[in-house]
Amino acid sequence: MDLDVLNMFVIAGGTLAIPILAFVASFLLWPSALIRIYYWYWRRALGMQVRYANYDDYQFCYSYRGRPGYRPSILMLHGFSAHKDMWLSIVKFLPKNLHLVCVDMPGHEGTTRSDLDDYSISGQAKRIHQFVECIKLNRRPFHLVGTSMGGNVAGVYAAQYPEDICSLTLICPAGLPSTTDSKFIKQLRELQESERIDRIPLIPSTPEEMADMLKLCSYVRFKVPQQILQGLVDVRIPHNDFYRKLFLEIVDEKSRHSLHENMSKIKAPTQVIWGKQDQVLDVSGASVLASAIPDCHVYILENCGHSVVVERPRKTANLILEFLALLYSMDNNKKQA
Repeated sequence: MDLDVLNMFVIAGGTLAIPILAFVASFLLWPSALIRIYYWYWRRALGMQVRYANYDDYQFCYSYRGRPGYRPSILMLHGFSAHKDMWLSIVKFLPKNLHLVCVDMPGHEGTTRSDLDDYSISGQAKRIHQFVECIKLNRRPFHLVGTSMGGNVAGVYAAQYPEDICSLTLICPAGLPSTTDSKFIKQLRELQESERIDRIPLIPSTPEEMADMLKLCSYVRFKVPQQILQGLVDVRIPHNDFYRKLFLEIVDEKSRHSLHENMSKIKAPTQVIWGKQDQVLDVSGASVLASAIPDCHVYILENCGHSVVVERPRKTANLILEFLALLYSMDNNKKQA
């Protein structure tokens, strides 16, 4: 073989080897960095842009796509210890001409974290209202979506600021009493009795605990490599003290049943989506909401746990779009009548 050709292959092989080795090294040595790159890539691929908004000395971090139009904007509130990027799996199945806003909840990811802040559900609802006013999202009523803790906040927001929203989607929301204890509630009771409340199942600090949390939150069993579990833990560990403080705040008497205490004040058309096999918050909460909210549409998803957004993103996106289309059709019929 000609020496020049041989050199060309060596150079080409070396060029390809560098990114491959970098990827393997990241996967094995810095899996948390790989997870951050993953979210960055999907935001870019889906056209989501990250921005910041300030209310006095408080900073909100959010991502958005599209611009306000004739259809309502959609604001999405994530759950406990998550962040705005958890919605990307659903964003993938929503039309690009919809105006979408995903905000980091108080104290999470890029939004300000302060020991002086009120992290009760009511306090978080007030902060989200400040965010809405900052970006002028309430120039026209918008559709509000919340899951788990974010669902609790969304329901309270709808009750306290009814003029801001035109409709509401609650996905496995917290804040409701239940006649049936979920697996998670039973675990919490056992930890309280053994005085080991610091070992909260939703706040993992080892790859094994992370695997247990994923099993608790999902009906679908995802095969997650050990390196990725380690990366997920590495990303969370610096925030675990805050998560513990926040958790104790939202399960305190002031916040534990906030949605239940406010649900009779919700006047907007409401959609409830719940995984039938939810082991964190029992699915019986759906009937509690249906009995209290006049215009409530309930959808129970078979073979689905608490992480509805991750387990059934396409179905969830379609349900939201169908709900909005139904409301749009009903509104047009009223105008024509």
